[in-house]
Amino acid sequence: MKVSELARRASIAPSAVRFYEELGVLPAAARRDNGYREYGAEALARLRLVVALRRLGITPVDAGRLATLCEEHGEVDLDLVPLIVSQRASIERQRADLDRVDSELTDLELTIAAAGRARRTQEEAMTAPIRVLFVCTGNSARSQIAEALLRDFGSADFETNSAGTEPKSVNPYTVRVLDEIGIDWSGARSKSVTEFIGQPFDYVITVCDRARQTCPVFPGDHNTLHWGLDDPAEVDGTDEQKLEAFRRTRIEVATRLRPFVELARRARRTPEGARA
Repeated sequence: MKVSELARRASIAPSAVRFYEELGVLPAAARRDNGYREYGAEALARLRLVVALRRLGITPVDAGRLATLCEEHGEVDLDLVPLIVSQRASIERQRADLDRVDSELTDLELTIAAAGRARRTQEEAMTAPIRVLFVCTGNSARSQIAEALLRDFGSADFETNSAGTEPKSVNPYTVRVLDEIGIDWSGARSKSVTEFIGQPFDYVITVCDRARQTCPVFPGDHNTLHWGLDDPAEVDGTDEQKLEAFRRTRIEVATRLRPFVELARRARRTPEGARA
């Protein structure tokens, strides 16, 4: 086959074929009487292996060396195993990151749609705070962190509460990660959703899948949002590993809250800082 066909079947440019030949990674092709280079199936197989190794982040020379070892041994060289494992782990991390970004974009789209549905009279918009209730199962970690951060971010524009469908005591790590950013949450208590039944809210936000399924219906015209957050309390390990899990939750909640605060304010047509 000619160089153009070899390049096409290896999914690279013809100039790359010449580059690998110049480095000695790909043996120089035999030439026909008319001067054209002729490549066989062996060259294609080697070039495909070299290209695959390059995609793992291996240099051209090392890729050529490993390809030679694979050809000589008739099997994948052991030096490739950790590289392949590392690459697969990197791919999985990228997939997880993309899934998280997709989830956050979906949450943002729902928040925008909810904000668009929120309507109040001008008098209400200028006098009444935006009422938000965060709901999870235990009201010990995720919903407590969300309540604390929204009170900090939203100031007097928001009236914020949190509750649990099966409340238990506030997790000590919740208090610790909030204290790290200057929020004293030592006096917080877990609350049951039953304490808030009958009260109107502008937004009811569930922060775990189980709470979403069992959350009661609250009266009035309000927007329901769901932020699926991992439970940091389920992380096993050392004290520092558990603390780090709660820090990640704090960061993720803060990331979701910042656009929510601005969109909710705009929906109410309340300029930031209108209420002292």
